[in-house]
Amino acid sequence: MFLKKIKPFLYLGVFYLVISLIIRIIFFFHPITTASFGFFEVLKVLFIGLLNDIFVFILASSLLALYFLFLSNSKYKKPYAYIILSVLILFFLYVWLIPNNIFKQYGGSIMEITMAFVGIKTIFFGLMLFFPAQRIKIRNALYFITLLLYVLLIIFNGVSEYFFYNEFGVRYNFIAVDYLIYTNEVIGNIMESYPVIPLFSAILIVTISITLLIYKKTKEELLELPDFKQKMVLLGTFMVLCAMSLLAIPSLMQIKSGNVFADEIESNGIPKFYWAFTHNELDYFQFYPQISQKQAEKNFLSQYPQQVLLRNITADQPETKKNVVLISIESLSADFMEHYGNTEKITPFLDSLAEKSLMFTNLYATGNRTVRGLEALTLCIPPTAGESVIKRNDNKNKFTTGNVFKSKGYDVRFLYGGYSYFDNMQDFFEGNGYGIVDRNNFKPEEITFANVWGVSDEDMARKAIQVMNAEAKSGKPFFNHWMTVSNHRPFTYPDGRIDIPGTSKSREGGVKYTDYSLRLFFNMAKKQNWYKNTVFVIIADHCASSAGNTELPMDKYRIPALVFSEGFIQPQKFDKLMSQIDVMPTVFGLLNFNYQSRFLGQDVLKQEFQPKAYIATYQDLGLVKDGHLTIISPVKKIKQYSLELEKSNLAPEFKLYYTEKLLKNLDQKLVNDAISAYQSTSYWLQTKQLNR
Repeated sequence: MFLKKIKPFLYLGVFYLVISLIIRIIFFFHPITTASFGFFEVLKVLFIGLLNDIFVFILASSLLALYFLFLSNSKYKKPYAYIILSVLILFFLYVWLIPNNIFKQYGGSIMEITMAFVGIKTIFFGLMLFFPAQRIKIRNALYFITLLLYVLLIIFNGVSEYFFYNEFGVRYNFIAVDYLIYTNEVIGNIMESYPVIPLFSAILIVTISITLLIYKKTKEELLELPDFKQKMVLLGTFMVLCAMSLLAIPSLMQIKSGNVFADEIESNGIPKFYWAFTHNELDYFQFYPQISQKQAEKNFLSQYPQQVLLRNITADQPETKKNVVLISIESLSADFMEHYGNTEKITPFLDSLAEKSLMFTNLYATGNRTVRGLEALTLCIPPTAGESVIKRNDNKNKFTTGNVFKSKGYDVRFLYGGYSYFDNMQDFFEGNGYGIVDRNNFKPEEITFANVWGVSDEDMARKAIQVMNAEAKSGKPFFNHWMTVSNHRPFTYPDGRIDIPGTSKSREGGVKYTDYSLRLFFNMAKKQNWYKNTVFVIIADHCASSAGNTELPMDKYRIPALVFSEGFIQPQKFDKLMSQIDVMPTVFGLLNFNYQSRFLGQDVLKQEFQPKAYIATYQDLGLVKDGHLTIISPVKKIKQYSLELEKSNLAPEFKLYYTEKLLKNLDQKLVNDAISAYQSTSYWLQTKQLNR
């Protein structure tokens, strides 16, 4: 009897395991998986993956277990039936009509999903109450819908994991959490990036077919419902299995190898998603290696002439209050530029501008998300474990580049072609004194093209000129930070601008169109009175991809950066190793600003500058220094790689690729340098010492 009652779980479980196995096999052979696997390593990955999937399915089937637990005929007896129906109706009205209910506060599509679930449950309960003769048919219909939802979620999760891996080379992480929250942008991105109708048609056909198969094999089990004693035995057994799963999954997630791709393929996306959702911030002092706080701060601050956090920056020359336009370019890897060996000529304008600029040739982004790039350029601090400061609750009243400009009498604005609520940008920039110009500020006639991420870069370029002209008329200097959007999947843009059609939806097209838009912006800017009194800073926010053979592949963090000002900045190439957090302190140095600084980046043109770079994911924190990459990770792990440039025909300053050789014997000084940087930054953020 008991075996018959768990048949739906067995059929769904086998289906889930098959889908998961198919996904793993695809990941093994995916082009983004650049690692190689031995026979026994493949077996290990598949075995651990199978265990992960079994335990995850047990937990995921909890709702199905609850569904069967509450199947009974006694609940339709009066007066209990009317009480239950009234509670369901009131619950539905609460979700629908109360403006600030708990589900709406949670964000994303949670409210809509809850309304749909409660609404369907209420309708079916009412039908089974008032039409008892049709109760079995109605129950079967509800059972079919329940199976359909489970099958659909299994298939949809598999497809989602594939597309996520295709984009990022990993299972679900913080980015997937963001995608759940910003549903509109993500659904729009999918609609514009992939052949949605064939894809969803195939998903629907497979879902209905599998559901019908399981339904036909198991529907007879609903004719005779288990009694209370039998339900308690089944429930007790299921709870034991759930407890085992809750203990096993975290242990399996701790199993690591030297192969990053193996770790990702053997894992399961659902617990990784849950972990990312519940760990927006990682407590450095709980998970990472430490030294004494006093020693960490002393080590870190030794790089500055004044070895204190709050430092007086003084210049030898009079201040120059030129306008400053900082342009963060979405996903512009260094290897898109001809300077770094690209032969497709997709950045002709940027390559030409580089010859007239101060070009930082050996610069590294701090992370692999836009919010990390914005954090590095605005706060000028190393990345910290977990989510970017921009996404955290404590993100206001920080010491920022905008603060420095404001103290000099500048107008300060953040310009963005999309809706700035995305990625919490509006909350962060407004909370730190920036004015915001985003898609809400566009009139319909000002938009020639837009996709889910925002108006096209050329439309934003025209709006930027309009904003800067208005600012210039006020008589005050201005600082504008413009974040581009077009070089982002789905890579759509207006036709006729470049020789790659906007319908091709290619990364190369996205890069070349952004380059076209920047040329358009500069052509318009040259005609303005403020142009020759302006410094332009052009830099990527992060690279186009972060997947590689190691935790932090060097070439996936190398970005281009230019400082251009006609008649003011002398063209030159600066080839010392530097970080994204050093860019704005260097710009302030070029302007000879005198100010009190809490920035942790340095002016790279000063004699005391120490070459180094910080690169990180949301959990692996790296320091690049003295030919080594030192990585500290959760559970107090430390790894160190020696870095050797690979041979190429490029000039030394433009060589991108390193062989990262794992070292057995660590350079303890560099380990202490890495710990000091990240521990000090985490502590200063925690104690609000980086506030203004």
